[in-house]
Amino acid sequence: MGLEGESRDRILDRLDSETFDCAVIGGGITGAGIAREGALRGLRVALLEASDFAAGTSGRSSKLVHGGLRYLALGDIVTVRQTALERKRIHRLAPHLAEPRWMLVPVRSRAGLAKMRVGLTTYEKLGSVEEADLHHNWGGDELARGEPALNREAYPFACRYREYLTDDARLVLANLRAAAAAGAAVLNHASVDAIPRVGDRACGVEATCTRSGRRVRVRARCVINAAGPWVDAVRALEDRAAPPRLQLSKGVHVVLPRESLPVENICVFNTPDRRSIFAVPRGEVVYVGTTDTAYEGDTAWPPILRQDVEYLLAPLARYLSVTPPDASQVVAAWAGLRPLIAAPGKPPTEISRKDEVWTGPAGVVTIAGGKLTGYRPMARATLERAADEAGLRLREAPDEEPPLPGGDLGADLDREAAALHSEAGVPVACARRLVRLYGSESADVLALGNAPLCPEDPNVLSGEVDWAVAREGALDLEDLVYRRQRCALYDPAAREAVLEPAAARMATLLGWDAARRGAEVDAVRQRLADDLAFQKETTL
Repeated sequence: MGLEGESRDRILDRLDSETFDCAVIGGGITGAGIAREGALRGLRVALLEASDFAAGTSGRSSKLVHGGLRYLALGDIVTVRQTALERKRIHRLAPHLAEPRWMLVPVRSRAGLAKMRVGLTTYEKLGSVEEADLHHNWGGDELARGEPALNREAYPFACRYREYLTDDARLVLANLRAAAAAGAAVLNHASVDAIPRVGDRACGVEATCTRSGRRVRVRARCVINAAGPWVDAVRALEDRAAPPRLQLSKGVHVVLPRESLPVENICVFNTPDRRSIFAVPRGEVVYVGTTDTAYEGDTAWPPILRQDVEYLLAPLARYLSVTPPDASQVVAAWAGLRPLIAAPGKPPTEISRKDEVWTGPAGVVTIAGGKLTGYRPMARATLERAADEAGLRLREAPDEEPPLPGGDLGADLDREAAALHSEAGVPVACARRLVRLYGSESADVLALGNAPLCPEDPNVLSGEVDWAVAREGALDLEDLVYRRQRCALYDPAAREAVLEPAAARMATLLGWDAARRGAEVDAVRQRLADDLAFQKETTL
């Protein structure tokens, strides 16, 4: 199935027979935002993703919708204001996918605290932060109550301010579902391998469905390259002589049980090389990230090395009053690639995260760089450039956009979860998990099956498999557990137990035979093992 219940055969027929205004290459957050923006503004949009939606950078971020506080020190007021305001806009569109959370910065001295307050006051004014969300300082008793694991001898103060926690892959899915509901033809596991021309102008794309082998030629008045780390590879389809313009940077995150890293807030810790990393509590786990190192190699699954993990864990000993965790306690990990715009001679940590839009010799419009928080302005700027190139007419952008799927619910997610618990009779922990994954559509997911997938975890439900296949385009077991249910990252205690029952249910829905079903389970087990292969490396 495709998104929103449309069959893959039907989507392939549309791609092969209709003429589109815009063909988007790439199903990450940038491509998803462009597809939604284009469909809502009256364009006929096609989007193709070679792997699964959000399988690359957009499913492997720090999962924060956060402002550009670091740009304040650089004097980039425009970027700070834009990103600070975008947090609130995404929150309005999908409260369950942009949840306000307190971020805590440990501070050594009163002077450091005063400096932090000056920056945050400016930041909050630029972002029009409401009074209830303004920063505040902690010391002594407040820290003892609110963040007891912090080493208060070394860090007797802290500044606490608001940022937003997201689920990056599900934010991508929500935008793509909105695009599909507005008429876009959206397909994953469909690899673009050619950009044909009429004269000297790109006139669409040629692609292959990697599941059926069917080839399609998508006719389109303009082509947009939003392929993230694969931007240069797509540029080469337009112009074989195009020089590379990206510098890839690897970002690794590791996941620990909450008891190993008992933080209550999103905590910001500094590394010896003066970078900041986050420790983010989510349910029964806390993830820590991220690294930022130049990378060349496999772009699909960049390896997680022992040195990456030890880099992230090393600062914890300085900040925690409890025994710091080590690599053996890591229960999950992921590595993503930032597609930075190359700046020769600069290390990744010094390269700007700003986005740029380029137009190639055949008129293909490429968007590169940028951050998840700014995906909507990036989408708008890219679409407007493409419209100018191809002579397309865009409807005016609405002042108030409709919510993303699942987004028509209150901002207090715990209250929404309590209501779901009361009305549907599911455990409180299950209700909290469902609301943060599916928002107001949680009851629709429950209607498809409210029984636990496995006895080891009553919070992961059978209906989630049906929903992922029928509404969210999941085709593989990996699609399900990594990017729909998120068990691979956030629920390590259950992820092995859910594989067999989830594969059995997907087999029924998708017509797999016993061999395919077994192969799916084996493939995910191998992927999970590869994620933790660093534990077998020798300590440096």
